[in-house]
Amino acid sequence: MKSIRAYFTSTEYPAARDILVILCLFCCSFFLFLGRSGLIEPDEGRYSEIPREMLEKGDFITPTLNYVHYFEKPPLHYWLNILSFKLFGLNEFAARFTGALAGLLTVLLVYHTARKLFGRRTGILSAFILGTSTGFIAQSRINLTDMTLTFFLSASLCCFIIAAMEHEKRKGLYYNLFFVFTALAVLTKGLIGIVFPIGIICLYLLIGRRWHLLKEVKFVSGSMIFALFAVPWFVLVSLRNPGFAQFFFIHEHLQRYTSTIHGRYQPFWYFVPILLLTMLPWSFYIARAAWKAFKGRCSPDGSRLVYLVLWAAFVFLFFSASQSKLIPYILPIFPPLAILVGKMFSDRMGNEEETLFGPEHLLMVSSLFIVAALIALYPHVREFGPQIADTGLVRPTSSLLTKPPLITPTGGMFFSCLALVMASSAWIACRKKDILVLFIGLGLCSYILEIAGPQLFREGLEYRKSSRELALMARKFASEGSRVASFGYDQSLPFYTGKRTIVIGSKGELEFGSTQGNQSAWFINEAEFLKLWQEDQQIVVLLQKPEYEQVASRLIPNALTLGEKGKKILITNRNN
Repeated sequence: MKSIRAYFTSTEYPAARDILVILCLFCCSFFLFLGRSGLIEPDEGRYSEIPREMLEKGDFITPTLNYVHYFEKPPLHYWLNILSFKLFGLNEFAARFTGALAGLLTVLLVYHTARKLFGRRTGILSAFILGTSTGFIAQSRINLTDMTLTFFLSASLCCFIIAAMEHEKRKGLYYNLFFVFTALAVLTKGLIGIVFPIGIICLYLLIGRRWHLLKEVKFVSGSMIFALFAVPWFVLVSLRNPGFAQFFFIHEHLQRYTSTIHGRYQPFWYFVPILLLTMLPWSFYIARAAWKAFKGRCSPDGSRLVYLVLWAAFVFLFFSASQSKLIPYILPIFPPLAILVGKMFSDRMGNEEETLFGPEHLLMVSSLFIVAALIALYPHVREFGPQIADTGLVRPTSSLLTKPPLITPTGGMFFSCLALVMASSAWIACRKKDILVLFIGLGLCSYILEIAGPQLFREGLEYRKSSRELALMARKFASEGSRVASFGYDQSLPFYTGKRTIVIGSKGELEFGSTQGNQSAWFINEAEFLKLWQEDQQIVVLLQKPEYEQVASRLIPNALTLGEKGKKILITNRNN
């Protein structure tokens, strides 16, 4: 225990050793069992199929999904996935590698930045806090553009604040890197890659009256660097596809933010519980860390603390005001919050007279005990469905009561025990007035959760959200010349079959692509499907069971069932 205490409390420790410790520890939570489960619908199928098609066609400028134009995102995440596929092959591990690597690099970035800004102890504590934030790890293990964006955006903002330090010897390097990473953020997810840095930095300069920093930034050379990285793809894709600019900048940015056109509306406060849940167990300390930073705004570190608060607040409020909300959107808020909480823990460790055990500590302990009880009961909810429905708290048709739980009773007990251990360690730390006991107890339990959690959730999540087994069945028939179709667009079906899918009914996010060129043979209605079904060539169709029940009586010849999984069923018209 003494050696652990010395490691976390030391202010002088070689950076190279810290980085090695971080890599050895967190490579497990980011990469272990990464490729064991099938692609999760819808995002993983989409962001795996686009780079696969780029590889197949040799066209790295125009993104396509199911072989039609898909302009919702810029291509950097796809390009990185292509490199991953070249290294590891077309598999689930390769599909998720980019996001996991971006998450790990963000942990290292937080360490480097916090060490630069506040010293070694804050650096290592901040890195461990981010690396043991359960929601951050969970989302890094999914093939999402948001984690790649989080790394590049965080790198941009971190480089700026490091360059702004008075005694930084490599200001020019960090300012140049600021422009590079800003450009890469734009190439990952569009205009927010530049809107966030500009908005946050302008607020920082305005509130802190630090306009003199503008004299240090070489905007001419920096703009050239930004343009060198960001502009070429936008020019090339616009020249090849005249409809790109209107769809990308108007439909995907302005309309997505200001309207409910994408069907993702949530109330303004939506991200409050999301943040509290995804940053567990450290979310209990966000409010205190932010308040401490505000009170310390006039201290020698004050301007840096204000910058971190502005970073977190800007991202949070920007997406809260948006009419389109998804859980991964606030991932860029995690790095500044991890540093703020890490700074708070570091200050308490360096000052024995201060304490972390305020009212929120009692709230945390109580909440963890309640969470433990709820997790333990969760796998048994369906057994008491009628009684729960009678209370009026949950609708009888709620998925909580109708769908199989994501974890088994054994898994529920495991998670419950971890929550109880966290609560106990917090209680013991409070009794002993030992902040390090609290930090290690919470961090260790969260780390164990990150390692074991994906395996305990894997079976239930795959059952609900993955089409892998059915898609691999379809692949067998597709390789023999049969056509493959789906009611609506199943995102991972083309990836596993390696073949274009005929889409029956709703086009979903392929609506724009379906209007580019003659796509009538690939996007058909139900009447056209019934005619196609009667032809001599075999067709394999993936659809939801309710959809099958509606159409089964009109299928001539009768459908042959090839497989079922969850709500999905795979059928064919011929048994060749």
